Amino acid sequence: MWLTLLVVYCGVIFYLSHQSSLPTPRLFPHQDKLFHATAYGILGFLAFAYFKQLFAELRTALIIALVFSALYGASDEWHQSFVVGRDADIFDWFADCLGATLVISVMKRFSAKKQTTIQ
Repeated sequence: MWLTLLVVYCGVIFYLSHQSSLPTPRLFPHQDKLFHATAYGILGFLAFAYFKQLFAELRTALIIALVFSALYGASDEWHQSFVVGRDADIFDWFADCLGATLVISVMKRFSAKKQTTIQ
């Protein structure tokens, strides 16, 4: 199930990134960074949930989920460089990585507590 959700969500990110512009009300400066962090926080959640099923070691799942999220974010920024009206932005990628890192770290902490409680 997690793999299906992860693949579908990657497709959603790709689709949205392929749009020339997305209608969003301007609420505050640099709000796009918050959108990036949120979107990639969700991606990190799905990636960690999936990789946690594959690997017994939580640390391994965490590292692979982080690398996956960062690489997908980098490929998404590169993809946007070919879309009319969009551009690649290293700070968007930083926001992607930050969002994924925060969510995955929280998930690892809860997963570790759950394992400790079970033992």
